[in-house]
Amino acid sequence: MTTYTPAEAAERSGFSIDTLRYYEREGVLPEVQRTAGGHRVYTDSELGTLEFLKCLRETGMPMERLRRYGELCRDEGTISERIALLEEHANAVQQRLEEVLAQQARLAEKIAWYRSAL
Repeated sequence: MTTYTPAEAAERSGFSIDTLRYYEREGVLPEVQRTAGGHRVYTDSELGTLEFLKCLRETGMPMERLRRYGELCRDEGTISERIALLEEHANAVQQRLEEVLAQQARLAEKIAWYRSAL
């Protein structure tokens, strides 16, 4: 099993070391293994989880929903709840995407208007 130091996990995940600690403390991430000396050690599994959490954060999932997702992931019997949470988030992302596309179209209209004025 490959393991990573907090610095390596931060570099690979794109999160800061402080964010990794914060996510663990807040229950977004499960408790991370530690060495005999008490240092955190991350595995490929945790890096995979961090990759998905990054997707959720970058698509605007609020911290309380991330925390709830982390809680659900620690209970094997919560798959339907996880699906519901992720579907709700996917719907919110779709709505925001549609809003941004409408704004992009409005910007294109304004640019075209200015170009026609030249």
